[in-house]
Amino acid sequence: QVQLVESGGGLVQPGGSLRLSCAVSGITMSSYNMNWYRQAPGNQRELVATIRSTSSTNYADSVKGRFTISRDDAKNTVYLQMNILKPDDTAVYYCNANHRLVPVNYWGQGTQVTVSS
Repeated sequence: QVQLVESGGGLVQPGGSLRLSCAVSGITMSSYNMNWYRQAPGNQRELVATIRSTSSTNYADSVKGRFTISRDDAKNTVYLQMNILKPDDTAVYYCNANHRLVPVNYWGQGTQVTVSS
């Protein structure tokens, strides 16, 4: 059974930092590109950051320079370090695994991030 379990969300003040983790089981993570998405109330789910199986990365313009995605295939975990958080970063953050060769996708259940004073 494939599981993606996010953790590390919470309430933080503007300008603060959080580190999200996504623990992956049931798949060989090294065969997957890993993504973080987020969805704010009333908005569509948007792609925040990608780290490919090659470890190359991409970021949404809104988070460039503030967020860093990383992966540890030995620990089957992907991370999202979020710095200089803004109220607009408030959303449910989802971990996603996308196979690098075939159209297979898995999602986590999400973790809430709230940025507020």
